[in-house]
Amino acid sequence: MRYQLYYWPTIQGRGEFIRLALEEAQVPYDDVARAKDGVDKLMEKMAQSATPPYAPPFLVAGEQTIGQVANILQFIGANHGLAPRNAAGRLWVNQLQLTIADMVAEVHDTHHPIAVSLTYEQQSAAAKKRAAAFVAERIPKYLDYFEGVLEKAGEGGYFLGRKVTYADLSMFQLIEGLGYAFPKAMASVAAAYPRLLQLREQVASRPHIAAYLQSKRRIPFSEEGIFRHYAALDK
Repeated sequence: MRYQLYYWPTIQGRGEFIRLALEEAQVPYDDVARAKDGVDKLMEKMAQSATPPYAPPFLVAGEQTIGQVANILQFIGANHGLAPRNAAGRLWVNQLQLTIADMVAEVHDTHHPIAVSLTYEQQSAAAKKRAAAFVAERIPKYLDYFEGVLEKAGEGGYFLGRKVTYADLSMFQLIEGLGYAFPKAMASVAAAYPRLLQLREQVASRPHIAAYLQSKRRIPFSEEGIFRHYAALDK
C-alpha cells in the first residue's frame, strides 16, 4: 500500500516525526502538499474525510484517514516493524511518544507563549521569560527522564535495548530540534546525557535515515517550524 502524508510543504514541523518513521520503514508514500496544488489538496482532503483530522499532519492509508502524530506513529509502528508485537510493549512505546509530544509542545510555547495568532515579535518579551524557564527547568527535567529510560533499557542504545522503534526516531528529531533552537543551552548540558547522544548518533547512522537526511526530502530547520532559533531565547 502506498500512503499519502498530508502536511505543510515548507517546514519540518510535526510532520517530520512521521516522515522519519516512513523513511526508516521504507514505506512508499507521497508527501502530498509538496507537489503541485498540494496545499489545496490537503485542505480538500481535510474537508471531505468522514473522520476529519483537527489539523495536519494526517496520513491516508487506503480507506483510513489517521490524525495526530502519536496515533499515526502507532499505526506505522504496528504495521511496519517499528513497535513491539505485544500490547504492553506497544503501550510503552506510545507512552514515550506522548511524552516526547509534551516536550515538543513546550518547545513551541517558548516562541509563542501567548497566542499562535501573534508573531514572535509581538510576544518576544513573554517569550524570553518562557524560554528562560524552559531552558533552566524543563529541558533538564525531560532529558533526565529519557536518559533514565535508556539506562534501564540496558545494552543496545535504544529505548527497548537493541530494537529501534518510532519513539527512538522521534527522540532523534527532538534532540536535533533542541540543538537547532537552543544550541548554547544544549551544549552546556550535553555531557550529562551520553545515552541520549548515543541514541541520536545511532539513529542518524541507520542507512535509510542517513540517506534521507542527505536528500532533498529532508526540509531544513527554519524560523517557521516548531523548533526556531532566536538568539535572545538561547541564554
